[in-house]
Amino acid sequence: MLNIIWPIFIIISYIYAILTGRVNEINNSVFESCESAVKLTITFLGTMCLWSGIMQIAKKTTLIDKLTNFLNPIMKILFPEIQKQNPVHKEISMNMVANILGLGNAATPLGLKAMKTMQKENPKKDTLTNSMAMFIIINTASIQIIPTTVIAIRSSLGSTNPTSIIIPVWIATICAAFAGIIAAKILMKKY
Repeated sequence: MLNIIWPIFIIISYIYAILTGRVNEINNSVFESCESAVKLTITFLGTMCLWSGIMQIAKKTTLIDKLTNFLNPIMKILFPEIQKQNPVHKEISMNMVANILGLGNAATPLGLKAMKTMQKENPKKDTLTNSMAMFIIINTASIQIIPTTVIAIRSSLGSTNPTSIIIPVWIATICAAFAGIIAAKILMKKY
């Protein structure tokens, strides 16, 4: 759908620029945007490399096992169908840890791996299981303790205090996560 919407916006913008005589301004903004996009990408690349590396180190140590054990009570409530011995349990835990640390981009491969593992065990391949649905909600509305992506964006745009959004992010993500989890649990019982 976005493959259709964005080209339409671009075409409308150029037509409007031609009609209003602002082609020069739109061309300048395109090149300025490209420069900003490259700078932002480089900023994200450094942040992603740092946290992806930390997650890889954590995988090879006992830290992930400790974090998984810490998340165990929460996992039992959120994913009652998944046994602790199941490999997807660790994959979901790692994804949750990455999301809690605000590593959305680093959490994506972990989330895809967990979802593939759950799909293999899914008896109805064309229908989401309750665990899969809950996992999507947890990923979409994850609690973030360190919103690294937002801090990196604010820092790259010259914010004088890029970390000032931490407390509002805590409040927003906690509210979103609880609302999503409660709604999912209610709907899972109903359907």
